[in-house]
Amino acid sequence: MTPDRRDLIEREIVLCRVIDAPVGRVFAAWTDPGQITRWFGPEGFTCDTSECDIREGGRWRFVYTGPDGTRWTNCIDFLRIDPPRLIEMQHGADNEDDPHRFHVTVTFDAQSNGKTVLTLRQLHPTPERRRTVIDFGAVEYGYQTLGKLARHLGRDADIGSSS
Repeated sequence: MTPDRRDLIEREIVLCRVIDAPVGRVFAAWTDPGQITRWFGPEGFTCDTSECDIREGGRWRFVYTGPDGTRWTNCIDFLRIDPPRLIEMQHGADNEDDPHRFHVTVTFDAQSNGKTVLTLRQLHPTPERRRTVIDFGAVEYGYQTLGKLARHLGRDADIGSSS
């Protein structure tokens, strides 16, 4: 394995889920502001949106409030949207100088049985930052979020995880 590839693997978190809904519906749940604000985020968290412009060059600003009342500001910048296959974005705190911003790629793969394989890849700035967010619960919270998406779409088919 090349050093560059090893570095990427050490900075990446990959989540995958089969959603029992057609790719167009799954993609729309990610790109329709009226839908994404209803399901996005871990169990027990609320997502209060101040701006939601989902398009290439657009931005989504929101605050997560955790079950204990802790609040986290968030900002997602949409870099690339290729319906209904791909969304690329930068995610971090609502602070332009956030050193922990990470790259997210979400792919949507239609299956012959009408289901969709959704793969979400987070690329963190350093291996240490990846470890920090995993210790914080990023993998579990990510799967909770994808579970909420599946419930939002009304049906659920789960597959194993990787990180």
